[in-house]
Amino acid sequence: MSDGDMMDDEDYDFDYEDSDQDQDDGQVDMENEYYTAKGNLQDGKLPEALEGFQKVLDMQGDKGEWGFKALKQMVKALFRQSRYSEMMDRYKELLNYLRVVTKNQSEKVMTKIVDFVSGSPDMDFLEKFYDTTLSALKESQNERLWFKTNMKLAKLWFDKREFHRLQRILRELHRSCMTDAGQDDQKKGTQLLELYSLDIQMHTVKKDNKKLRGTYDKAMKVKSAIPHPLIMGVIHECGGKMHMQERDWASASKCLFDAFKNYDEAGNHKRIQCLKYLILGKMLSMEEANIFEAPEVKPYKNDPEITAMNDLMTAYQRNEISNFEKILNQNQQRIMEDPFIRVYIQDLLKNIRTQVLVQTIKPYTRIKIPSIAKELNIPEPDVESLLVSLILDKAIVARIDQVNRIVILDKTDEATNKYEALDQWCDKLGQLHNTVVSKMGV
Repeated sequence: MSDGDMMDDEDYDFDYEDSDQDQDDGQVDMENEYYTAKGNLQDGKLPEALEGFQKVLDMQGDKGEWGFKALKQMVKALFRQSRYSEMMDRYKELLNYLRVVTKNQSEKVMTKIVDFVSGSPDMDFLEKFYDTTLSALKESQNERLWFKTNMKLAKLWFDKREFHRLQRILRELHRSCMTDAGQDDQKKGTQLLELYSLDIQMHTVKKDNKKLRGTYDKAMKVKSAIPHPLIMGVIHECGGKMHMQERDWASASKCLFDAFKNYDEAGNHKRIQCLKYLILGKMLSMEEANIFEAPEVKPYKNDPEITAMNDLMTAYQRNEISNFEKILNQNQQRIMEDPFIRVYIQDLLKNIRTQVLVQTIKPYTRIKIPSIAKELNIPEPDVESLLVSLILDKAIVARIDQVNRIVILDKTDEATNKYEALDQWCDKLGQLHNTVVSKMGV
């Protein structure tokens, strides 16, 4: 949030129009002093501004609206200067005004300050700030702001990977969203999805798929909610990754597409990342659908990040091993530096090498392993590993002569049927590629 945003919202937070025409001189003097100080603040005269706001505090008798507004400006100004110790002293003074102003006024100001301060990179300071805020909110009994501040603190523990402290907060937040019978309170669906979103992210980082599945299923049962699209984007993305790990490509594609749409609606950069994961899932599933037919996706077809993944998919479907590896090497940052994509690259390489291997050995009864290695552009031990997998899976009928480095294939009728089945599989991949290319207009 820019300084200008924080300055301009002042008049929107408080539109105090005193209908009392007999406003006393003390109130007028405080108002004038306040706006003079605010003007100095806008002009970059911080010492003069802070001095003016202090005069407002000195001029008031009982705590009131002008003192509250002055402290608000002092807190923001000191925070922008990274004078955290002084800022916290003023913030504690501000918290003493929560019972003086209306609940609506205090909630608006506190929400803006919490959001503003949450941008600080100093995690130790943020911990102290959130703890101080939560202590004050317990007394004011503002449940909505209490929940929001706790979520901010929970996010802090997530970023610091302090999962024990994070889990303690999530349990407390979950209890606040349950009925007397101990069930999820569907009336608090939006809050439930917020905490489930963070819980799901934690289980994803910890690679605890069992708990991830449980929390994800609970989140999907929440219907009476209007969450921010970013929240649903996180839930669907983690769900898609979970399905990918389970090799459930169809469910993964659906979740990742939903995540993409949510991130796109929120204007979040992770939409591109999810689109890359979606293309990855399509390759692994060998699904025929063209994702670029969806109107939400079309605008990103020529994005450099997406183009790299799309080129990779084209090479994959054409069984062009050399081109596939070339694209990977030329797009290290866009493809290989993503740890999630990198996990599945070996699966893609194994698939494409297996397909080319089958096509290579089909015409022969005997073929040298070095020849296959040259065709696949991989070491001979890797060729043997692929051959062993095909033999064990009964995809081919053959034996390996390791002494002479030769593969001997059985060309009996039974074996021929197997090769024909494999040939049909390869033909299907070719048809899939042609269908996708024609739909894309390439």
